[in-house]
Amino acid sequence: MSTDRPRLRTALEEIVESGITGITLRVRDERGEWTGSAGVGELGRNTPPPVDGHVRIGSNTKTFLATLVLQLVAEGRIALDAPAAGYLPGFALDPRITVRMLLQHTSGVFNFTGEYYPDGTMAPGIPATTAGKEWVDRRFTTYAPAELVRLALAKPARFEPGTDWSYSNTNYVLARLLIEQVTGRPVAEEAHRLILDPLGLSDTVVPTTGTDIAEPHAHAYFRYEDAGEERTVDVTRHNPSWISSGGDMISTTRDLRTFLSALVTGRLLPAPLLAEMRTARPTPLPGMGYGLGLFVQETEGGGTVLTHNGGAAGHAAMMFATPDGGTILTASLNYVDDAALSLAAAFQQAVRKLVGEVF
Repeated sequence: MSTDRPRLRTALEEIVESGITGITLRVRDERGEWTGSAGVGELGRNTPPPVDGHVRIGSNTKTFLATLVLQLVAEGRIALDAPAAGYLPGFALDPRITVRMLLQHTSGVFNFTGEYYPDGTMAPGIPATTAGKEWVDRRFTTYAPAELVRLALAKPARFEPGTDWSYSNTNYVLARLLIEQVTGRPVAEEAHRLILDPLGLSDTVVPTTGTDIAEPHAHAYFRYEDAGEERTVDVTRHNPSWISSGGDMISTTRDLRTFLSALVTGRLLPAPLLAEMRTARPTPLPGMGYGLGLFVQETEGGGTVLTHNGGAAGHAAMMFATPDGGTILTASLNYVDDAALSLAAAFQQAVRKLVGEVF
């Protein structure tokens, strides 16, 4: 453990003051490894969130999924620029959509959790993600991945394949189905074979439909209105099949640090495929490009970090690394979520504070 870092502690406290219930941070750099936390792990108690607590990592799942697909490319079982429809018969996918487009969010396929357009309009997806009380009431419902995909494919595409970029959870549910079709095994088994077991990630889980989360963990909450009254519910336990491989995994800051370090230093992928993963396409997000399951972000100091973040119903996680793996930041958050994503700005502020301080 390195010496204390008061600026990081201050940043964590400011993040809690902005509305986040609790946050834990793990940083490894030339000064060693530092961990810290702020806020509480459970409303109504004074106990801080556990530094090595389990957390639903949301869209960080996509980095794991992209790595799995590229590992199967390395095994010669998938071709990156082949039509995805060839691996997924029965969905009537546009034959112009390639595997690469799924991983890069350039397929144009409708996002089953809802599409948000630049003019501020929104096209709803599955009901469970568009209404607060309905999400709470249906949080133990099981959704089949194919059901989510078919719902999305029944909607108009956002753009012609390969002509633009738009973040869509559907791309990664298709990637999951592709992995399972090619290997004949559940995605959880492939994750253990290729990533979790080789790296010893014993605290990382692909829950699929499992509702539980192992101890220790901070608690996640969801707020909604019912008959004119605001209610806040503990949603730490829920069935994550509503998001599927768009964001269903559970991990810890320690396991995320180990995974990200192994990924960026070439332990999981051959150099050419790692280079493909890190080759970013421009996005509408300032200073951010997207490769294959990874954002490539410019820092304020003119450097570059490889990153993915994600939130899932009151839990969230961050992953950041320099391209050489010399500096790595992982974090977990718990908060009170709602259908309006009211804490999205606080989350983005948290990201900026920590990246600015560490990198």
